[in-house]
Amino acid sequence: MSYILNLIYFVMLLLLSPMIAYRMIRQGRYREGWGERLGFVPRRAGAARCFWIHAVSMGEVNAASTIIGALQREFPDCDLVVSSTTDTGISRARKLYGDKATVVFYPFDFSFAVKRALTRLRPDICILMELEAWPNFTHIARKLNIPVVVANGRISSGKGFPRYKKVAWLIRPMFARLSAVMVQDQEYAGRFEYLGVAPAKIFNVGSLKYDTAEVTDNVSGSEALAGELKIDPEVPLLVAGSTGTGEEEVILDCYRQIIQDRPELKLRLAIIPRKPEKFVDVASQIEKAGLSLIRYSQVKSGKVTVTESHAESVILGDTMGDLRKFYSLASIIFVGRSLVPMGGSDMMEAAALGKPVIVGPYTENFSQTINALRAGNGIVVVTDAKALKQVIVKLSDDKEYAKGIAVNGRKVIIDHKGATDKTIEQIRKIVVR
Repeated sequence: MSYILNLIYFVMLLLLSPMIAYRMIRQGRYREGWGERLGFVPRRAGAARCFWIHAVSMGEVNAASTIIGALQREFPDCDLVVSSTTDTGISRARKLYGDKATVVFYPFDFSFAVKRALTRLRPDICILMELEAWPNFTHIARKLNIPVVVANGRISSGKGFPRYKKVAWLIRPMFARLSAVMVQDQEYAGRFEYLGVAPAKIFNVGSLKYDTAEVTDNVSGSEALAGELKIDPEVPLLVAGSTGTGEEEVILDCYRQIIQDRPELKLRLAIIPRKPEKFVDVASQIEKAGLSLIRYSQVKSGKVTVTESHAESVILGDTMGDLRKFYSLASIIFVGRSLVPMGGSDMMEAAALGKPVIVGPYTENFSQTINALRAGNGIVVVTDAKALKQVIVKLSDDKEYAKGIAVNGRKVIIDHKGATDKTIEQIRKIVVR
């Protein structure tokens, strides 16, 4: 089976090579880590217990922080390896864990690459964030007697589960090889069981992202950001964060209508796209909409100094790692990739900051969280652009309503914390024998 998979992967790599080359040249992506992707990771020395945590992209890297902290407290002499698949995930992992862990690119699922990486790192356990299980990886790990577990497990109802169901007969052996799956809710538990994980290996512990969502009124660096951009705390700020393709146009149109129809609201807008490659395109969209623009990257680098003349300009957050700072300064937050069918983005951080949060109808990647927030009256879900405009105006007009959404949302986040301890309990049972 490994030979067949290797052949399939090789053909897929050949077919995707033009796209990869384009992104390397035009977008600066995929330029590093090719040796590690082929298994040439640093060879680990010594006999200390080793935990390998894999987080496919930046969101999962962030979610892993509480597990990594707990592992360090529980096993202070352990070695930590953190891997990611994307450039942004690696960049974030290096920033968060570079001084405490070996950060590497996750190997391609070629059998030779996986075996080389596993034998070089010699982990005691592999912890996959959310899912990201691959057939050769789980097969070779089993042969080497290395347990593989899933933490913060979820399989979305949008694309993930329907796709898996079509090939369930083929991938059930892969899921059956997992030593444990710690899921976010019972619905996800049922999906993992359907795909081949034994019920005794599935543990409903809740979402780790509740634990990573910091409940605070102050985010480090936000005051400096506000000073650089001359953000007046008395002027309401709408922050559209983690936006996806197609949403920026909708948001800009809504904003333009609001400032035309209700100029007395003095509403200001900041847009922070999820993907860096979108920054230039979104800047162009803002200008085409007839709105003045400030690019935070130019301010942050010192190329542009903000003056009073920029007081009504739309802010483009075209830097990485500053989203929470913008959220902490917001009066209203729209969490993106939810007005378009992209599954949604993490709304927990925004709610934990005590802000009124709006999302669109496409949030299946966070269904458990949305259900909890809606039940607790801690979020507003809109169906389209018209509803988005109406809600933004209502939250701007009715301060008590906005405050109620914010307070309720934060309470839901607090009430759902605790998944980290339950996850570490199951990991401990596997590695401490």
